[in-house]
Amino acid sequence: MMLPMGNTTKLTDALLWEILQERLPADEVNQLVWEYLGYEYDPSQQTWRTERVASPWRERFPTPPDFIRDRSAIVQLTRSIPPAAKQLLKQELGFPGYQVSELTPERTRRATIVNWLLGIRRTHP
Repeated sequence: MMLPMGNTTKLTDALLWEILQERLPADEVNQLVWEYLGYEYDPSQQTWRTERVASPWRERFPTPPDFIRDRSAIVQLTRSIPPAAKQLLKQELGFPGYQVSELTPERTRRATIVNWLLGIRRTHP
């Protein structure tokens, strides 16, 4: 499933579970976050448009970062989650978390991304 750039993809529970269960490929997870941050690829100019990207993101990441592999990008995403949204994985999806034996950096980052997306969904239904 390729996510449409420039259109706001609906953040359904099913889509969020696909991210958590690693059924959505990392590049598509990144595209989804980029979409909600405001990054847009302009194929005619072969460049990224960042007019809709908030200045802290645009300054630090003039091109969209890889949230699955780039630690600094996921740290900034984590810090941008409002305190009131920190428990949305449990509250809205009933996500119990991973067992210690199941933890990997990618799974942890995917959970952070889903939590961030739930915050976006809550503030922009």
